[in-house]
Amino acid sequence: MNNSESSNFDKMSFIPVSPESHFPIQNLPYGVFSTADNPQQRIGVAIGDQILDLGVVKSLFEGPVLRNQQNVFAESALNAFMGLGRAAWSEARQTIQNLLSADTPTLRDNASLRERAIVPQSSATMHVPARIGDYTDFYSSKNHAFNVGVMFRGKDNALMPNWTHIPVGYHGRASSVVVSGTPIRRPNGQTRPDETQPPVFTACKLFDFELEMAFLTGPATKLGEPIPMDKVEDHIFGMVLMNDWSARDIQKWEYVPLGPFLGKNFGTTVSPWVVTMDALKPFVTKNMPQDPKPLPYLTHEDDYNFDISLEVAIMCDGLSSPATICRSNFSNMYWTMKQQLAHHTVTGCNINPGDLMGSGTISGEMEDSFGSMLELCWKGTKTIELENGVTRKFLKDGDEVIMTGFCNGNGYKVGFGTCVGKVLPALPM
Repeated sequence: MNNSESSNFDKMSFIPVSPESHFPIQNLPYGVFSTADNPQQRIGVAIGDQILDLGVVKSLFEGPVLRNQQNVFAESALNAFMGLGRAAWSEARQTIQNLLSADTPTLRDNASLRERAIVPQSSATMHVPARIGDYTDFYSSKNHAFNVGVMFRGKDNALMPNWTHIPVGYHGRASSVVVSGTPIRRPNGQTRPDETQPPVFTACKLFDFELEMAFLTGPATKLGEPIPMDKVEDHIFGMVLMNDWSARDIQKWEYVPLGPFLGKNFGTTVSPWVVTMDALKPFVTKNMPQDPKPLPYLTHEDDYNFDISLEVAIMCDGLSSPATICRSNFSNMYWTMKQQLAHHTVTGCNINPGDLMGSGTISGEMEDSFGSMLELCWKGTKTIELENGVTRKFLKDGDEVIMTGFCNGNGYKVGFGTCVGKVLPALPM
């Protein structure tokens, strides 16, 4: 961390922030919100239990990069701001930290401006933070890939031959990406529960969550021009929590030969606050060792893994409070975000601001760190104990899945809030 960034991290906000809050002045994640008295969707930054409405204070962004780009903060999504690149992102962060600092009177001592610019999170409705034109989901946790491979192919063939050579991924469905709090309906589809009989059309029986994170991309690239590894970081804006819901029985029947389709396209939930890579820099940790060594276009010597604690809990009838069933960490990723984006674009595939790139399910080595019900119940052969005699194998109607993620700083947390979704019954067929 450079001296300037270090001094920013010593600052305190004039807005009170609990030590347990995910949103101290060291974080400052971006989101899109509306309120009952102003239904216009607008860009804000979380600080404690409040939101700074950037559209109200956009004229205060007077740095050399943003002074002629202030209208990006009056947009209804983050795409235009993300498209400006790292210099704009860093300048904006410095300006916002200064505005919210206990030492700066501009907002602190202007009651009228403060009343217009500061909005309680409790009175806000959050929205998907960007217009997501494209969504790609990777499969980059080695523990998860190995576990699933063992279940379906045996230990000796758990990882496919390509897995340790390329960041495997597939193109998902952007239209069904929703913000935290949106219910997810159990899908109907074809399954083949008895392999000696023809398939049947039925409601999904093996409904699952997937504990993931995702990053949102920055400046657009041109078709035909790959992003070289030394430029990839310039195109990674920030991260969100993600639940990539799965219909395991539908997916099992359909996935050969082209991979996930209806087993995934019915819903993907993201957390509303985008934590920037600048906020995550202090929590960089060692990359996972890779064997064999990746090809040169996938090689980078700097660490680009992050110590982000992740938890999954379920709330359902019979419980007095959510029961935590998984504790994992983003550092369990085998392939880094840099490698994912370099690989994604090596063909010349172009990206646009706000493209969503999922990590794939994040599982640790221990059973209580497995990031899906499929692993936790080991394909239905084990029972997951919640509390008060309540058990699960896969998700039932009415179950609410609650994901959280945060980094532990010195006396503060840099967090993502929650990523929540409740399972609704399938529609009658």
